[in-house]
Formats: sequence, structure tokens, C-alpha cells
Amino acid sequence: MRNLRNSRRAVGAGIAACLTAALTGCGGATGSEQDGRITYWLWDANQLPAYKDCAADFEKKNPDLKVKIEQYGWDDYWGALTTGMVSGKAPDVFTNHVNYYPTFVNKNQILPLDDFIKKDKVDTSIYQPGLADLWVGKDNKRYGLPKDWDTVAIFYNKKMAEKAGVSASQMAELTWNPKDGGSFEKTIARLTVDKNGKRGDEAGFDKNRVEVYGLGLENAGGGIGQTQWSMYALATGWKPTKGPWADTYHYDDPRFQETVQWWRGLIKKGYMPPLKVAASGVSVNDAYGAGKYAMSTNGSWMINSYFGYKGVDTAVAPTPIGPNGKRATMFNGLSDAIYSGTQNREASWKWVKYLASADCQKRVAERAVVFPAVEEATDIAKKKFAEKGVDITAFTTHVDAGTTHLYPITDRAADISAVMEPAMEKVMGFDADVTSLTQTNKEVNALLQD
Repeated sequence: MRNLRNSRRAVGAGIAACLTAALTGCGGATGSEQDGRITYWLWDANQLPAYKDCAADFEKKNPDLKVKIEQYGWDDYWGALTTGMVSGKAPDVFTNHVNYYPTFVNKNQILPLDDFIKKDKVDTSIYQPGLADLWVGKDNKRYGLPKDWDTVAIFYNKKMAEKAGVSASQMAELTWNPKDGGSFEKTIARLTVDKNGKRGDEAGFDKNRVEVYGLGLENAGGGIGQTQWSMYALATGWKPTKGPWADTYHYDDPRFQETVQWWRGLIKKGYMPPLKVAASGVSVNDAYGAGKYAMSTNGSWMINSYFGYKGVDTAVAPTPIGPNGKRATMFNGLSDAIYSGTQNREASWKWVKYLASADCQKRVAERAVVFPAVEEATDIAKKKFAEKGVDITAFTTHVDAGTTHLYPITDRAADISAVMEPAMEKVMGFDADVTSLTQTNKEVNALLQD
């Protein structure tokens, strides 16, 4: 899903620009002004066919309603949406992200769904545990119903692993700690190969002339690190905040800083590319597909991308077991929001309710692109992925074992990203010490005290 900037959930400092600048030339940013026509926006081209299926079924069940679906690339989506809200021509319904919805709520740009839910007696217990909680604001009102969910795992090149003598069973039981990296770092070193054919764990390895890095890198991860470093830090017992709507972050926690120290140490050892190389324009998944990386940590929404490279035999392993004895992953999902300026509230609600229903999510599951939020639909997706030769156990094991951690939700997400992204880039670029994040944490928390 490169059109999603690879990390559809790891939203960066670009949020600030999207939420404050008007984007011209996007086209199509119009809200419905006639009863019966619902305009719906999404950004994922890979999911577009599934939602066209849902729209067709919805229209059969509601012959007086029509759904017009518009899809924008990630880079354009939020700017076009913001422009539409400013002009009063936003779509009736749009796919929403947890990093954005607090701002929309504060500006009264999306509707709470509580009255609709109560009136139609919608059961919010049908979703994977915890997902529905993501969309309850600090005012205790609900602004979305879950449509999908995601976790993080390790994509790896099976041929490279086999050549290095690393078995699938070893990959499934990797361990990690911030002191020496555990068996995970040993595996990363083993899979790293320099231009002379020397591996990272062999004498004579040249860390300055690497042909294949054991672990891929896309960027510094900002303040979320969803697919970059969160799975390691969370496995130490660290948490970015105390929970949804907290007013402090914990980037000054020694466990977090020790994790980042270890992670950037992989660059120094030659096992992971320098940040400038990683951010040179080629996505982490495309670099993996080109044989530059033996392993890559990424989200479940990227499954089809990693398994779609010709000549690359891909497998997936779960995140490593951390010093707390458990694996960890960030747990996130999307929902659909109703624009507060819509002229079709009831029709928009009918569409949102349908999108969050088992009927629609089973159709999404049939396409095997993402994991639907409704539990019974997840089972269908698992079977459909298996038919494509993809075992998604590495992703679902976290839900089964209860090792998921909710994506952090706070006010001022855009401003926090604008502080954390450059701070993390300086650390990962070796232009600042890891301990500098203590001061950065003070800056972040000051934003939440305003």
C-alpha cells in the first residue's frame, strides 16, 4: 500500500500541515446537498473494490439511497478533507484516523454517534476487544465504530534466512532485550551480508560496505514508532502514556531511551541502514522487495505488498519476546466519521452503521486486504489470506494472547508530531544523544498543559 505512505497509521508531522493548510487542485471535495446521495471518502486504493461491493449491497437494501465513493492518495486526502470542511463541502462520511479525530472533535467537525447507536440499538461488543474504545472521546461521546484493526510483525525473506541457517521455528521464538538485543539481534547480524559475502556475525565483516541489511528501516518513527520501535519499547513495560486522553508522555522513561539506544546501535554496527540511506526515496517494503533488506517490521495492512514481490519468498514472524516475557505490538484501527455539516444525517448514519456491520465487513474480509474489526469477519479474512498462501498467525497471535497496546490518543497530536519527528531524526542521525529526548519530553508535555 505504498499509496498510503507505507504507514497509514504512523502519522507524522505532515498532519500539522494538512490540518492548517488549504490544498488546491484536489477536486471532488463536495458534500451532499440532496437527500438520497451520500458522498464517502477513503484513501486506500487497495480497499476500494471491497467498499464498492459494500456500497452495491447497501444500495440494494436501501433503494432510495446512493453512495458516491471517492478515493484520494494519503498525501492528498487530509488536505482535501480540511479544505472541504473549511468551505462547507466535505464528504458526508469519511474514513478517519485516531490521530486526527481529536482535532475534528475539538472543532465540532464530526458528529457524535451516541444517539444514533442508542436509537438503533447497535451492539458495540461485536468488535475485537479494545477497538471500540479508541473512538470514545474525552467527553465520553463516541465518534466512530471500528471498521478494521492492525498489528505489527516481522516480514522476512525465507531464502535469505535458510541460506543463513535460520529456521522458521527460530524466527517464531526470537527474544529481545535492550542490553545485547537477544537472539533477535543475533539473527539480524546473521542475515546482514557485506559486499564480500561476510555476514554480520563473522570476522572481517565490513559494516561500511553492506550488500544486504539484516533489518530494514524507513524513518525514525516520530513519537509513535508504530512499525519502527514501538514493539521493542512496549515489551519492556514502557507505555507512551497512561492511556487515552492522558496529559503526559513518557519519552523520558529510561526504558524507552534504552530501547532507542539499542535500536540506533544497529546502524552503528552496520546491521541496519543509516537514516539518510533509509529515507532516500525508496520505501522500506520496496527495498525489501529489491533484496536490500532480509527482514522488515511492518503492519498487517502491508501484507499484500510484501507478498507481492516477484522472486521473493516471504514469510512472517511475530515480534520478539521482550524482557517482560511477552511480545508486544501497537493495536490500532480505523473508523468512519460523519461530517457535522452534512445535509443527510440520517442517510449518513445508515451508511456508517452498515460499514461497521458484519454484512459489510465480511465482504471486506473476502478481499483479504485488511483484518475487519468484527470478530466473525476476521475469521473469514484469515481463511482468505490462507488461500493466498499467507499465514497471518504472526499478526493475530497478539490479539489471542492479549499482548496488544492501544495506539496513543491525546490532544495536540499534530503539534506533538511536529516536535517528536525532528527530535527522533536527530537522535537516529547521531546528531543528538538519546538523553536529549528528556528535554523533548518536557516540550511535548508543555503542549498538553496549554
